[in-house]
Amino acid sequence: MFSCRLRAPSENSSAKLFRVISNIQSVISATETGLRLDHWLAIRNPTSSRVQAEAAIAAGTVLVNGRRAAKGRKLVAGDTVWISHCMEKSDLTAVPDAAVPLVVVFADKFLLACDKPARMPVHPQRAGETGTLVNALLARFPGLAGLGGDTMFPAFVHRLDTDTSGLVLAACTEPVYVALRAMFRLRKIHKEYLVLVHGRLERGRRLEHEIAHHRSQTERMVIVTDRNRAKVRRPMRAVTEFEVAEPLGNFTLLRVVIKTGVTHQIRCQLAELGHAVVGDRIYGAADADALGLTRHFLHAARLEFAHPVTGFPLRLEALLPAELAATLVRLRSPLDALEVRQ
Repeated sequence: MFSCRLRAPSENSSAKLFRVISNIQSVISATETGLRLDHWLAIRNPTSSRVQAEAAIAAGTVLVNGRRAAKGRKLVAGDTVWISHCMEKSDLTAVPDAAVPLVVVFADKFLLACDKPARMPVHPQRAGETGTLVNALLARFPGLAGLGGDTMFPAFVHRLDTDTSGLVLAACTEPVYVALRAMFRLRKIHKEYLVLVHGRLERGRRLEHEIAHHRSQTERMVIVTDRNRAKVRRPMRAVTEFEVAEPLGNFTLLRVVIKTGVTHQIRCQLAELGHAVVGDRIYGAADADALGLTRHFLHAARLEFAHPVTGFPLRLEALLPAELAATLVRLRSPLDALEVRQ
């Protein structure tokens, strides 16, 4: 395993890479009467997306008759719309950020595997956002920009939650990207996590649920039931298997294998079982601070699969981060475990 850590260029700013629509004044015609402001802006500037149009309106860089207006404002003939600043679709491209460290555990000319630290998002969500794994990757491998067709999420073939550490795979060529995505879809990649949960589990289990986003709970997934089915969006089947790696007092260390790739599936399903992930503040664990954790105890420890080009079996591993390893050491000490239980 080797680590790359480069310093950011001293004078470049990601903002300098943006192309923006600016300083444009338009008078609404009779044929445009009745259009919503955000809809009109997206039509008037086809190089901007609807989301970018809404962002510009919210930021106050689009004025109607010299005043800020809501995105749903219905325009009438004679209205004057002034656009001082509106980003374009081409801005939705991840930018390199050499200040972000990148740890590569495997690399050849076809693919690479990175060890993502906790608290680092895999990819940016907004134009100009930096500090993500994608930004770090593009700083070292600029030729991967745009690979896979998503300019904000290039090369990587799967994701981890921001607070989850561990292995993430990226492709170095378009054919390998397609092949790896297919391998994930066909469950030909073994994905194993180390997870510390609340409570004592004596044996492994297979968990199978439908889970989905609830319309009123944007941060979390929920188990789909007959009672809430009408209130959820896009239910997806989630299959998780686990075995007990080590009982640790009132906690249990699990080896977890996921058979599907649904958002938050490990966290959501284990919480439903009554054994929430330690340190998970979204799904019900409340005493992370008692264990000295600043993130949830969920680590993508191992990937096993046949190399998509050579066919050679690969077994990639990422060591448990120091914070999580220290937590296990503490729980294995009878005195410290007693203090935690109190």
